[in-house]
Amino acid sequence: MLELIDITKVYKGGKRAVDGLSLELGPGLLGLLGPNGAGKSSLMRIVATVTRPTAGRLRYRGADPLAQPDLLRRELGYLPQDFGVYPNLTSREFLGYLAAAKGLSARSARARIEELLALVNLTEAVKRPLGAYSGGMLRRVGIAQALLADPQVLVVDEPTAGLDPEERVRFRNLLSELAATRVVLLSTHIVPDVESVAADLALVAGGRLLRRGTPEQLTGELAGRVWELLVDPAAVTAVQGRYPVSRMVRTADGVRLRVLADRAPSGDAVPVAPDLEDAYLAIVRPAAGPLGGPLGGPLGGPFTGPGAEGAPWQPAVRR
Repeated sequence: MLELIDITKVYKGGKRAVDGLSLELGPGLLGLLGPNGAGKSSLMRIVATVTRPTAGRLRYRGADPLAQPDLLRRELGYLPQDFGVYPNLTSREFLGYLAAAKGLSARSARARIEELLALVNLTEAVKRPLGAYSGGMLRRVGIAQALLADPQVLVVDEPTAGLDPEERVRFRNLLSELAATRVVLLSTHIVPDVESVAADLALVAGGRLLRRGTPEQLTGELAGRVWELLVDPAAVTAVQGRYPVSRMVRTADGVRLRVLADRAPSGDAVPVAPDLEDAYLAIVRPAAGPLGGPLGGPLGGPFTGPGAEGAPWQPAVRR
């Protein structure tokens, strides 16, 4: 069990990046989901013992990693959001250097490095210097280094940044396998990165924990409050000013909007099953600014707006 107890991080100038956040993590994958600037990376650095909190405590296996960081570091794999390399080294040389720093024997390190290079699909590029790698390839090197010591706690911050769709799927599948026997903390602002792999989600904004639950729990709270309607392109701005809009698709007939509202936003609006992006918008967006109410609060009444003649106007909606 890894416990975060009332963690607070305040930077110089008074910026409060993390604000009294508490979490308990056991074996499995916890998806830490929130917008950029929500305090996710600050929290990940604290968990990885890279930085100390201003206030609060960590507990791991009954010990205090802030007082004895090596207790956690021996069992930790960490991929930061900004991952640096030595550009003149090859991936094999770079991983070998890090393996030595982690205390792996030369023999076990060689076998582990070859296994990981194959796992992240870099075997054919091992002779090239890291300075010649693309951003996505460097991200895969970062994933490999985080797994070098077969960690029991894996902390990955925005791990799929720069990866192509196939690589993203491969990495999400890998995380699912790893989470069967260890603690995995995955931080992202991209909903699809967690919805297929995380059975446990923590939504954060402004450095605070807003909600924790399964995807089913989070989406279930929006039952009967998600609608689709088709409007003229000229009406889109007016609808956005009235409701949170989670999706917008242009069609030959107009713009199909997916909106959050306590009741039908127009006479022909169609109720639809909520998904995780809807729940994310409903929970996180109110904490970042006024765009509809939070779950349990009002999300607006029927949409009306001035028409060309100044009369009340209802957007045309088609099923």
